[in-house]
Amino acid sequence: MKVTQVYEIVNTMTQEILGDSVVVNEDLSNIVDIGKAFEDLGDKYDNYVRRLHDHIGRMVFVDRVYAGSAPSILVDGWEFGSILEKVRADMPVAEENESWELQDRTSYDPNIFYKPSVHAKFFNNKVTFEVPISITEKQVKSSFSNATQLNAFYSMIYNAIQKSMTVKLDALIERTINAGIAEVMYDAFPDGTYTGTTVRAVNLLKVYNDSVEEANRITAEQALRLDNENFLKKCAWIMGKYVDRLGKLSTSYNIGGTEKFTPKDLLHFVLLSDFKRSADVYLQSDTFHNELTKLPDAEVVPYWQGEAVEHKIMCKTPTGHDVTLTGIMGVMFDRDAMAVANMDRRVTTNYNAKAEFWNEWHKMDAQYLLDLDENIVVFFIA
Repeated sequence: MKVTQVYEIVNTMTQEILGDSVVVNEDLSNIVDIGKAFEDLGDKYDNYVRRLHDHIGRMVFVDRVYAGSAPSILVDGWEFGSILEKVRADMPVAEENESWELQDRTSYDPNIFYKPSVHAKFFNNKVTFEVPISITEKQVKSSFSNATQLNAFYSMIYNAIQKSMTVKLDALIERTINAGIAEVMYDAFPDGTYTGTTVRAVNLLKVYNDSVEEANRITAEQALRLDNENFLKKCAWIMGKYVDRLGKLSTSYNIGGTEKFTPKDLLHFVLLSDFKRSADVYLQSDTFHNELTKLPDAEVVPYWQGEAVEHKIMCKTPTGHDVTLTGIMGVMFDRDAMAVANMDRRVTTNYNAKAEFWNEWHKMDAQYLLDLDENIVVFFIA
């Protein structure tokens, strides 16, 4: 074991704490141990005869459980069958009420057949992946002092597998939401210019600038700093308004133009974390009636696609269009617009008797559904 004398530096630290000296530039390289790989341990001998190997005094296994952070769009699955059939009916139109238009000696035929207008949509795609791992016992026992350490080691391995599965599932859920955002944006702006605003692709900056005097207007760069209180208040007003609007039956808020409404208990609202945190700080910190300025309840994502640019999405949409989006702040959608269904997680194994190890394949498959006949509204800054 390497032992370093630190009496001089701790004496200096004591003087700094007591105020007897000015703070100096401290060398912590001989105090804080950042760890080494086993093959790099050149000082793994005792300090007496320098022939005895140091023993491991304690083993710590890094097996922290990762719960994931993707928005919750999981729905019930099914064991048998493959296709999800989704059926909807159009609203029938009104006709003249002849009860108030009676004419003498006129026949009123009650035997007319009125066929309902019904549509069916089928979902039958599934994606899958697996995480392989090889497990052995006899060959690794010599590295541990007892069965408790061995079990802790394998617990760490399985925890790493579960973290891998969770991260990958999160990514697929987030990409389902990204696909819905991209489809709405492409439908609204097929030429790729996002300076306008529509009823489903709401440009928060344009709506704000159109509502204020020219001297008070801000640029996209200023808006994306998310520190303009007046702009954030306008955003909260716009988003709250859409919660109410989506609750009314309308054809305006879905690409398919179907008659849909989304009550509050079936509405998903996902916001970029930066936007949500900025709005909370600037709108709530010094507001007496903060319930009047707060955003609607929402889940958050730290970024849509990658940490490098939190508000950017680059993808090919399910309908085959390449899009590059920036300034995406949030999305509201019906529970039935985006979902992960029929998720099946399982493990298959195979024992190799010759080499005395076994392989495990941790598998997962699920259906990731996007229905453009359901309500989806995107909020962005451009």
